[in-house]
Amino acid sequence: MSGTDGRSDADTGGGKAAAAPPTAVTTPRGRRPVVAALMLGMALAAIDGTIVSTAVPQIVGDLGGLTVFSWLFSGYLLAVTVTLPLYGKLSDTFGRKPVLIAGIILFLVGSVLCAAAWNMAALIAFRIVQGLGGGALQGTVQTIAADLYPLKERPRIQAKLSTVWATSAVAGPVVGGLLAGYADWRWIFLINLPVGAVALWLVVRHLHEPSRPRPATRPKVDWAGALAVFATGSLLLTALVQGGVAWPWLSAPSLGLLGASAVLAALTVVIERRAAEPIIPGWVWRRRTIASVNLALGAMGLLMVAPTVFLPTYAQSVLGLGPIAAGFVLSVMTLSWPVSAALSDRVYNRIGFRRTAMIGMSAALLILLAFPLLPYPGEPWHPALLMLLLGAALGLFQLPLIVGVQSTVGWAERGTTTASVLFCRQVGQSIGAALFGAVANGVLAARLLDAPVDGLPGDLDAVTRALEDPGAFSAAATDHVRRAVDAAVDYVYIGAAGAAALALLALITLAPRRFPVITEPTEAAGTAGAPGRQDAAS
Repeated sequence: MSGTDGRSDADTGGGKAAAAPPTAVTTPRGRRPVVAALMLGMALAAIDGTIVSTAVPQIVGDLGGLTVFSWLFSGYLLAVTVTLPLYGKLSDTFGRKPVLIAGIILFLVGSVLCAAAWNMAALIAFRIVQGLGGGALQGTVQTIAADLYPLKERPRIQAKLSTVWATSAVAGPVVGGLLAGYADWRWIFLINLPVGAVALWLVVRHLHEPSRPRPATRPKVDWAGALAVFATGSLLLTALVQGGVAWPWLSAPSLGLLGASAVLAALTVVIERRAAEPIIPGWVWRRRTIASVNLALGAMGLLMVAPTVFLPTYAQSVLGLGPIAAGFVLSVMTLSWPVSAALSDRVYNRIGFRRTAMIGMSAALLILLAFPLLPYPGEPWHPALLMLLLGAALGLFQLPLIVGVQSTVGWAERGTTTASVLFCRQVGQSIGAALFGAVANGVLAARLLDAPVDGLPGDLDAVTRALEDPGAFSAAATDHVRRAVDAAVDYVYIGAAGAAALALLALITLAPRRFPVITEPTEAAGTAGAPGRQDAAS
């Protein structure tokens, strides 16, 4: 182990991880089809949300269920989030390949069932099945990407995966709109089949994991812990997603769900402490490096709600753009993100993971604070420029932390570590959607109290829909409502800046100055000068 902070193996987990198996594929030629499979698998998960969102009007028109259609997205997100820790542990116990194969198959089965759905309830249930496969895809793809490449080369594969997300953000709405408008909405699920089939074939044929010594005892899966984590996450995310939407925050359903999730969380801690092989091991939070990265990326998930959820509303309601143009204002962020991520190794190889991430998040903090200073109503290029800069800043923040934390553990712990990071980011997004939704609606309601007309809706979504009708308000009332929406989104961005400050605080107070990077046997042998380079990067 090339630890650089002077801590012992017991502190960092290096003693257990150093004896882990080598990387999954050792030759560059052998990596190529596996990388293609990873990119296709990631594309399945990445394009899913954007392609479905454009077809919602057609789906509701065919199946009904207008009051519950939001669960098409919430149910999928819920299934992905709560299964991430389980898949991470399973990949460490039984290997990445069987987990990834199972995830692809489950996602494709869910896609076929969604295409055959006969009503909204069935479609929501089948979307949850898709999400169960999506959880395996997201976590396992990221873990295999770290297995394939030594530390020096990991930015290459991470940049490719970031490019998949960027491309999906742009292509998803276009493809979804074309299929919904000129074919049938069911095709948005059926097109997953050829993509998934190719990914599955490549994984089965070309992903060869190293042989590992057979354990003396049969591996035990902590099914009680998995069930407890699933139940706790399900109740908590349901409370966060539906609170303030389906029922008021201080109502009996919200308080009951939050109270039950707190009780289950305490029960989960008890179960995990007693388990021989817990789903969420205690070392995930006892090691400073992993705990700080989990908290920092959880805060990043929180702040990401501002651009991804509220910026399109701002672009349409305040700037008066159409849906496609509003989507472009957001999509520029996905253009700069992978470029910044791909170049981040030139920075962290010189100054370290922690400092690089701090620079990225400090820039993001300033950019988020600049958003409320934009003129009203302003030009579309104003927020587009900020999003371009924000993507570059977050690329410089996220990738060094993911690469860094994956490099502090060996093969046997990498799946669990990666899953914990992604889990915290997903939970942060769910909390952010609930928190900032309440903030936006509260500011909007306060600003509309002195509106020049009565009877205006106090909900941001309802106001946005009303603004789409040119004759809904007088000119004075329309301007007042637009200014109210502008103020609501400004406060959301201020809250997002607060989340950026929390991410910085986690890195400053918890993260070690140098990450305790592990040099695995094949990395030291197969990469000239790797240990010295990793010390510099840590």
